[in-house]
Amino acid sequence: MKAIEIRTFGSPDGMAVADIRIPSPAAGQVLVTTEAIGVGGVDAVIRRGTLGGYGFREGHIPGSEVAGVVTAVGAGVDRSWVGRRVWAFTGVGGGYVEHAVAAVEQILALPEHLSPAAAVTLGSSGVVAHFGLAHARFAAGESVLVRGAGGSIGISAVQLAARAGAAAVAVTTSSPERGDRLRALGAVQVLDRAGTGGADYDVIIDIVAGAAVPSFLGKLAPNGRMVVVGIVAGYPPADFGMTMMTAFQKSLSFATFSADTIDHTAQRAIRAEQFAAAARGELDAVVHELLPLEQAALAHRKMDAGEVFGRIVLTP
Repeated sequence: MKAIEIRTFGSPDGMAVADIRIPSPAAGQVLVTTEAIGVGGVDAVIRRGTLGGYGFREGHIPGSEVAGVVTAVGAGVDRSWVGRRVWAFTGVGGGYVEHAVAAVEQILALPEHLSPAAAVTLGSSGVVAHFGLAHARFAAGESVLVRGAGGSIGISAVQLAARAGAAAVAVTTSSPERGDRLRALGAVQVLDRAGTGGADYDVIIDIVAGAAVPSFLGKLAPNGRMVVVGIVAGYPPADFGMTMMTAFQKSLSFATFSADTIDHTAQRAIRAEQFAAAARGELDAVVHELLPLEQAALAHRKMDAGEVFGRIVLTP
């Protein structure tokens, strides 16, 4: 089968098509013939080599979520899964393939009217947005700033905050056109990438991180909470916490959030709710573009160039 490997970390040019054997599902696993593969921000972070300390090596197959049809099951798995359309989480890799394996507890049957592309656009991002807002202790009537709102996590966070009764949802984005699209999804204030002019937010959901973290901490209202759910721009400066210390009397809070800390059962329940809402047209899964699996490097070049609104989906 065809797969995409990272031969050299750094540029998207280090990715290449490989021909590998179709895996057999082990005990507790299923084999999914993929119809859609989500291209996520974490894939780009891994490909750049930013997370080299976590043990990623050349030959790594990126991709964490796929959707398709279960074609085989391992020992101990109910055979009624065979033939069913599912979303599946493959972990920190293994998704850029024609046939993917996943643990049975990490799959979810798709509603009838939800496309595979919509599923891999919403599957992980919607859960991160939901629990990221919960981690920030967001409550109705509070103001929210979503930093880096043009990606799938940011788009989900904008919609979820607006639906949950935010007093105002602000976003940072790169162009007026993107701002208009985010307004249609629930944003009421659009800022540039630096957040120029924005201030006094109760909650900031940050997908970007990087060098500008201190300046965004300065945009929090008293008792404000900032939660970083992604590091698209890399790690913040080592001394970023000094911004909070010099504003000691504002009682600011900073946290990181990873869905790895959320029980699979809780994730599954929220994902099922969101899939059902998307199937009813109540939640938008914004697909930027469908590209063939072989063009994974092009997808990453588009992400690196900041061209993507929503999520690019690969199709085998």
